[in-house]
Amino acid sequence: MLRNICILSSLFLTFTLSTFAQDSRHFTFHYGFTVRNLPAGKRVRIWIPAAQSDSFQEVKVISAHGDLPLTKAAESKYGNQIYYAETNSAQPEMHFDVQYDVVRHERLGLGQSAPHTIAVALSSTERHQDLQPDSLVPITGLPADLAVKVTQGKTQPLDKARAIYDYVFTTMRYDKTGIGWGHGDVLYACDAKKGNCTDFHSLFIAMARSQGLPARFEIGFPLPPDKHSGEIAGYHCWSDFYVDGKGWIPVDISEAWKHPEKRDYFFGAHDVNRMQFSLGRDLSLNPTQGGKPLNYFVYPYVEVDGREFPNVALAFSFADADSPVATRQ
Repeated sequence: MLRNICILSSLFLTFTLSTFAQDSRHFTFHYGFTVRNLPAGKRVRIWIPAAQSDSFQEVKVISAHGDLPLTKAAESKYGNQIYYAETNSAQPEMHFDVQYDVVRHERLGLGQSAPHTIAVALSSTERHQDLQPDSLVPITGLPADLAVKVTQGKTQPLDKARAIYDYVFTTMRYDKTGIGWGHGDVLYACDAKKGNCTDFHSLFIAMARSQGLPARFEIGFPLPPDKHSGEIAGYHCWSDFYVDGKGWIPVDISEAWKHPEKRDYFFGAHDVNRMQFSLGRDLSLNPTQGGKPLNYFVYPYVEVDGREFPNVALAFSFADADSPVATRQ
């Protein structure tokens, strides 16, 4: 009987690990939106985040078009790619659409077999940038005090990062009720102890940076692991931290919170069920926007006469490459 239980346990463990690890996912992604009720005779400017290839995703643009000509640019802080359009004679309603073909690779960052990696060397400029506070991500005060307590007795960077990861995992609650969540406001997260992925990872980044660990914010969209096509309701974000000699190590604490059985996996791994669009916070776009730097950049940003224009209807969807929906595109 005991032998049978051990065999069943072994099979379950093998099955569980295989569900975590999927080497790649090939899909199409539709990024569409409509700007509505635009006033006549005003200057309209539109910035659209543009996904790009990196070590973990291979991106091909199938088509990019809209009711205005699109030009390509990049912001200077992180090199995020941008589609840009402007006009002084806008239609009341304008539509834009970008279609992608994407292969997303599983990202393993802690000594596992990892064919898709980021170079280990970090320049002094990058290190300085990824140790600085953002407007909603302080690295002194409360998050720094928490980090000191959480990492007490830890001397190795990896051990410190794991202690911070575990603190956020056990202290925060994934809860999108009330107001204040979703901005990545670290002081809110410390007080409310709840929020979404933005709040989870902002707290992690603040605490890590306060301990001298470079950390960065990444944002894109989630893909349902149990569906082959469908609409995408909103963004997902995650994080990396940097350790000399090991490079950038991925974490996804909010996904670990939703799937506690993957707590260890998501310290050092990102699965294939995602597509990244941009890096960083407090972003000045190119051309520079009239408003303040963007908290993060995953949705289109629209200005009318230099002021943010919020009347934008979003339409995001995906289809696995072998699904009937993708075949018809």
